[in-house]
Amino acid sequence: MLLRSLAVLLLAAVVAGCGFQLRGAQSAALPYKTLHIALPETSEVRIWLERYIRASGTTTLVDNAKEAEAIFQQLSDNRQKTILSVNAQGRIREHRLQLTYRFRIVNAKGQEIVPPNELSLSRDLTYDDSNVLAKDQEERLLWRDMTSELVSQIMRRLSLIKPKDPNQEDDE
Repeated sequence: MLLRSLAVLLLAAVVAGCGFQLRGAQSAALPYKTLHIALPETSEVRIWLERYIRASGTTTLVDNAKEAEAIFQQLSDNRQKTILSVNAQGRIREHRLQLTYRFRIVNAKGQEIVPPNELSLSRDLTYDDSNVLAKDQEERLLWRDMTSELVSQIMRRLSLIKPKDPNQEDDE
């Protein structure tokens, strides 16, 4: 029993000593003190971004772009549904949902501090004529899941990308 407890304690010390940490809100700490999200208030991406940023606790969201150290700008949001396969009768069997999103971060002067980034996500969805309502609901859930994953990837990118100083570029 003592040997087993010692082994567990040793394993815990090794895991703690190697820097292992669960991914969570702390991993998404942004390098900006204040941030303005230049999206409509009803935008699903904005709603999810605000949740993630508030959960991180290190960045304050501001309503006025002139008060913000950084401004999140959406460059494009393309959502596409294409036919992936058909059966022998020519009926659709599968769809592919594709989401391509581009964004950048600028300062209050409009100078770019994080260059344009593009994220692409796709999901395949089977289709069945006898379950139209259920498949419609499944499609909406997949779009929502993709938006959540998109914002998660945006937060990871913003926390890892070191913002450039636009004033240094002007001097060169």
